[in-house]
Amino acid sequence: MVRQLSSQPSSTLIYPESDGKPMADNTKQFRWIVVIKENLELLFATDNQVFIAGDLLWYPIEGNNTLAQAPDTMVVFGRPKGDRGSYQQWREENIPPQVVFEILSPSNRLKEMAKKFQFYERYGVEEYYLFDPDKIDLQGWTRVEDRLNVIEEINHWVSPRLGIKFVLTSDNLEIYRPDGEPFLTFVELGQLRQQERQKIEQLEQAQKNAISRLYQLELTVEQIANSLSLSVEEVQKELKF
Repeated sequence: MVRQLSSQPSSTLIYPESDGKPMADNTKQFRWIVVIKENLELLFATDNQVFIAGDLLWYPIEGNNTLAQAPDTMVVFGRPKGDRGSYQQWREENIPPQVVFEILSPSNRLKEMAKKFQFYERYGVEEYYLFDPDKIDLQGWTRVEDRLNVIEEINHWVSPRLGIKFVLTSDNLEIYRPDGEPFLTFVELGQLRQQERQKIEQLEQAQKNAISRLYQLELTVEQIANSLSLSVEEVQKELKF
C-alpha cells in the first residue's frame, strides 16, 4: 500500500486547473500525446469506469494545492468518465491513476523528470512509461509493493493494466491493442474510416448491380418463353391446314 500523507484540508482552498506550462513544446511531442491518449480512449470507450485524461493536474492530498503533477496521459481504473478541471484524488474514492505516460521534449531536464518519477512512485502509480520521440527510446517501470521497478526488456512488453504491446523499431515506436490492431493517428483513423465507407459503398453498388442483372435475366427468360409460345402456336396453326 502507498502511504498517503495527511494535510489540513480547507474548504476554501483553491486547486488551480493549470500549472502555467504548455501541454507540449513541439509538434512531435504533441502528436504522441494525442495518439496515446485518444487511442486509449478508443480502447476503453465502452467501459464507463475507466477515466483517461491528458495534461490534467492530479492532486493526491486534500489541503495541499502545491503538490501536483500533470501527466501527459493518465489512466484511472475504477473512476467514471466525465469532464474534470483537475483530478482531486480524495474526491475520486482516493484512487490514484494506475498508469501514466510522459513524452519527453528537448526542454525537459533530468531534475524535473526525477521529481516526476518520485511523485509517481510515492503516490501509487502502478505503471509509468517515458518515451523520447527524438531518440525512439522507451523506458518503463512497474510497481512492486511500494516501489517502481524498471522494466528490463521493454521491447514487446505488454502492459498488465492496459493490455497494449510496445514494439520498438529502428525508427519508430509501435503500440498495439490487445486485438493486434495498431494505434493510429487521427488522420490514419479518418483514412481507415473512409476506406471502410468506400468498401461498403462498393458492396452496396455490387448488390444493386446483381439485382439489376437478375431482373434483366428474368425479363430475358420471359421474352424467350413468349417467343417460344408464339412459335408453337404458329406451328399448330400450320398443322391444322
